[in-house]
Amino acid sequence: MHVVRPVQLSDIAALETLAAVTMPGVHTLPKTREKIAASVERSIASFAAHVDIPSEESYLFVLEELASGSIVGTAAIFASAGSNGTYFSFRNDVIQQVSRDLNISHSVHALTLCSELTAYSQLSGFYVRERASAGLEAALLSRARLLFAVLAPHRFGDRFFVPLAGVTDTSGASPFWDALGRKFFKMDFLDAEKVIGGARNRTLIVELMPHYPVYVPLLPGGAQAVMGQIHPDGELAFNLLTEEGFEADDYIDIFDGGPILQAHKHALRSFTGSAVRRVAAADPGAACDALVTYAVAASNEQNFRAITVTCPSVETSELVCLAQDARDALMVAPGDSVICVRI
Repeated sequence: MHVVRPVQLSDIAALETLAAVTMPGVHTLPKTREKIAASVERSIASFAAHVDIPSEESYLFVLEELASGSIVGTAAIFASAGSNGTYFSFRNDVIQQVSRDLNISHSVHALTLCSELTAYSQLSGFYVRERASAGLEAALLSRARLLFAVLAPHRFGDRFFVPLAGVTDTSGASPFWDALGRKFFKMDFLDAEKVIGGARNRTLIVELMPHYPVYVPLLPGGAQAVMGQIHPDGELAFNLLTEEGFEADDYIDIFDGGPILQAHKHALRSFTGSAVRRVAAADPGAACDALVTYAVAASNEQNFRAITVTCPSVETSELVCLAQDARDALMVAPGDSVICVRI
């Protein structure tokens, strides 16, 4: 059984091991122990904070394999992107070009630097160790952070977005960056990412990036081809997020051109399909023909836990029947409330 829970200080060594694995893009774990520790401490403080308005809080979750106690994945959610600045992205625009004298009218695709995603809540840091064989546990990890937002809506905005890593080659070079960003930053993609630290709210972005629309037809074919495309290692996350209800096409990342998925919370299954139920002890001897798999989360924002459970349908009942090991993992007892959503 796997459980998703808030990160703890005791997880730092395990996170350091996960971070040592080569991962594409920047939307992952920090690479040094000091930065990992700072991220963990910030998350712990965020969970403990009394929040009236979403601000600089960040919440880091880990996927723990209960049998071994090992950490096999991470996922994060930031309360308000750009809370200490402005979150920058490229917006996909279509500009209409018209000449009445020549009787010509056509559309031109352009990229415009914008800050429209500022104050959206941002999902980030999704990583599963055994990505190729990941099943329900990967879906649980991706969804659990949204279930936390369902439980604590005052901690988050009404809209969410997720930046996914764009296409890079085996050496880490980005065709999109080489065609655009390099012209303004005068440095390689990986060097620029180190300078920016993975952030998209630094002042130097607006200082250096073009302020006027970038006409896509003027970019090299290789750069145009990777715009809005995900790195192959990001396909699992992309599939899970689109199944959740996120959509792409409106925005792309300003560095690698990767897609930025976004949605209003009312378009997400975790919000529209979840239901509060009271816990009941499962009868080991009871037979049931119709079993359904749910993500179940303990409805306590200070002691959040989420697992997957296969049990009788809860749609027509006020109860969810949980075995003892499931109740132990969630730290709940019969009569407590949990939220359930089909997975």
